[in-house]
Parts: sequence; C-alpha cells; structure tokens
Amino acid sequence: MVRLVSGVILAALALAAILFLPIDGLRALAVLVAGLASREYLQIVGVRDVRRQTIGIVLTVILSAAMAWQWAPSAATIAIVVLVVCAVDVLAFGASMPDTAATLVAPFYTGAPLAMLAVVHALHGWQATLMLIATVIVSDSSQYYTGRSLGRHPLAPAISPKKTIEGAVGGLVIGTLFAVVAGHRLFPAAAIGRLVGLGIAIVILGICGDLFESRLKRAAGMKDSSSLIPGHGGVLDRIDALLFAAPAFFVFVETLP
Repeated sequence: MVRLVSGVILAALALAAILFLPIDGLRALAVLVAGLASREYLQIVGVRDVRRQTIGIVLTVILSAAMAWQWAPSAATIAIVVLVVCAVDVLAFGASMPDTAATLVAPFYTGAPLAMLAVVHALHGWQATLMLIATVIVSDSSQYYTGRSLGRHPLAPAISPKKTIEGAVGGLVIGTLFAVVAGHRLFPAAAIGRLVGLGIAIVILGICGDLFESRLKRAAGMKDSSSLIPGHGGVLDRIDALLFAAPAFFVFVETLP
C-alpha cells in the first residue's frame, strides 16, 4: 500500500511539474533531481568522503544547469575542468584514480541527461517530454508483464535475475510501437523509419540504464539507491532507464528536419 500511494503521489507531482511549471522552474527541478541522483550514485560506488561527494555533486549541478539553460560548455572547457579536478584530487589530496574517475562520471551520468530533457521541453513542449517518459514506462511495463507470462530465459542473471529475454522482446516490440504512434502524431514530418529507430533506441538504452544501475547496486550489496521515496527506493531507482534513453531522444529531436 505504501508503494502504491507513494507511486501515485510521485507520478502526480511529476505530471504536474511537466504540465504547469514554467520552463525555468522545470530547469531548476531537473538540476535538483540531478544533484540528488548524483549523491545516490556516489554513495553506491563507494565515494563516501564528504569532500569528494561535494565535488561530484557541485560538478553535476554546474554541468546540468549550464546545459539546461543552454549555456553548454565547449568540449575544450569540459576537458580542462576534468584534467584540473584529476590533478587536484590525485596530486593534492592523494585520492585514488578510481575514486576520482567515479566522481567525474557523476555529472555525465545524471546531470547531462536530465538537462537534455529540460532542453527538449523548452524547445518542443511538454508533449515531447511526456512522449519520452511514456515510452520508457510503456516499455518497462511491457517487459514486466511479458516476462511474467512468457519469460523462460534470463536476460542478465548475474545482474537482475528476474529480467528475461522474452520480457525484453515484449518491451521492445510494444515500446517501439508506442513510440512510432506517439511520434507520428507529435512529429508528423519524421519518417517512419526514424521513429522505429528512435523507439528501438529508447527501449534498448532504457534496459541498459536499468541493468547498469542494478549492476552498481549489486556490486555494492545494496537493494535501493536510497530510502528517499517510500516503497520505491531512491531517485536513481526511478530514473535509471530515463538517464540512458534521454540523450538518444535529444539527438532525435535536435536533428529533425
């Protein structure tokens, strides 16, 4: 019951934010969620030092805000920042390279995808945002129910024993079909072939995002990324598939004729 109630409340709040928040408010929300997800990611991978966590979260917020407000830094700027952080962390503070690398992954894993989603919303409206989120939800639900009814062969038994190949195929077919139908209404100029490719990319990347976070948690011996959301775990548990799917959707809408 707790899971159901918190799920309904969470879905209602997310929908209300997408439909009614002004774009700057939605950008700020994306940055906030990115910061929370970054903290959970850093804890999962074992970066527990407060200073290093702070560095990761601050870098996530800066990159997410810069991209969300379309002040995206150049590749050269990003490279310089990464090298400076590496030098300071490793040479001045004696950090191990794996810890530094894990810290530097946070902005790109959580911050950049959520910022891209905010940019999509700003340029193409709430319908585009809901299309991506709905495609991920439809795919996830299809995987679950297809897997329960037809699942026989594990997809990734060492990472997520309950996921099956049959469930993944069901999610791929139904999720792609949904993306094509919704995409044709939303982007009528887009070729059907491109919409099919988009649907396949969203579903496959969503599965990868889910398995990626599951792999991190399994390695850390954790069930959930945090206990922030009653019955659902943490922020990262709710958006793991979206983080991998959002960049593909962003590229699609940015290259529309």
